[in-house]
Amino acid sequence: MIASRLKPKLPKLLQSMKDIGYAGAYIGEIRRLGHWIISQGGTTRWNDYSEIEAVMREMYHNRHTLTNHLRVLRVICRYDELGELPDGHKHFHKPSRYDNLSVEFKRVVDTACSAISGNGKNPSSAKYALVSFLSGLQSSGILSIAGITQEAVLNVFSPKGTPIKSHSFKYSVEYGLRACSTVFGEALTDRVITYLPCIPSTGRNIQFLTPEEIQAISRTITQDSSISLQDKAIITIALHTGMRGGDICALRMSSIDWHNDRLSITQSKTGRPLELPMRAVVGNALFDYITQERPDTNLPYVFISVNHPHRRLHTSNLDAICVKIMHKAGIRTGKKDRKGIHLFRHNIATSMLAKGVSQPIISSTLGHASPHTLRHYLDADLQSLKACGLSIAAYPVRKEVFGQ
Repeated sequence: MIASRLKPKLPKLLQSMKDIGYAGAYIGEIRRLGHWIISQGGTTRWNDYSEIEAVMREMYHNRHTLTNHLRVLRVICRYDELGELPDGHKHFHKPSRYDNLSVEFKRVVDTACSAISGNGKNPSSAKYALVSFLSGLQSSGILSIAGITQEAVLNVFSPKGTPIKSHSFKYSVEYGLRACSTVFGEALTDRVITYLPCIPSTGRNIQFLTPEEIQAISRTITQDSSISLQDKAIITIALHTGMRGGDICALRMSSIDWHNDRLSITQSKTGRPLELPMRAVVGNALFDYITQERPDTNLPYVFISVNHPHRRLHTSNLDAICVKIMHKAGIRTGKKDRKGIHLFRHNIATSMLAKGVSQPIISSTLGHASPHTLRHYLDADLQSLKACGLSIAAYPVRKEVFGQ
């Protein structure tokens, strides 16, 4: 039984995690779940961890709580069955949609990604769309391109007659299918493409930070001593460079040119190199974090986790930092207010537009692969939009039109 087998092992697991340097709170989660499993041994004869998982799924209805408990369970399971200590990564994994695709559908995705990469472009958007599209078809029992029907395609885009997919999704699917034509044949891929519905491209509102919000954020990271040097450095970089969250996470120690005050990166989204000037405020924030707070480790990344075992941060960590900073600054407190790291990128674009900077220079600064990407920010350039307004002074309007 699991309980009797785990009882002598649990203290060794907890001590080993303490010796490695895991946080006390995380070790406490392992201890509590381990003791619960052992305490249930007198009444429940569990012989497999899948049985414990089934019980936990009935106990916890909140998906975040359930996922966290299953990760902790996986740590205990791996140590109990394999003698493996946790390595700082998530231990509860479920197969991705790509993993569940049929052999031919996987070949479609792989072929598209290979062809797109061969043209020097990033295949991530096409891959995500193709996997989602093919997974939807597979749920209808279709396992090959030859078996795809128009009805099944339309059901992916509009299940039960309700449209749920966007123009960009349809575009990415079509782009991926065309990239496969050299292997699967144009006649076959073109037939599927004709089944794709016509979805009009609609504009989207770009949320941006107001000057008052920028001042509040700058004041907070400058004056609030409770904010870590790491958080200050991350927000400062985002505020003054407009770098994508993924690129900030991937920033390496070798990316910083201290002598020439430059940051050199390879963009994660486009795969293209980008050099940005490192202003004094950015360089000072980076220097303070690296010399005073960054853990002593051989990892090449600038921003790493505080607790051992160390790992590079991810965009979800950066978004959480933004939420915390904005809360401290007293801004964007509404439920629908956007608070992620990408807001700072929007801010750089709209600020440069408002100051009359030419669009090619803005695209170059932000590292856009296409100058057309900037068109979404034009709708947020309120100063220029106001200049386009026409006076209606010559056309009197009764006050009833505007209400009381």
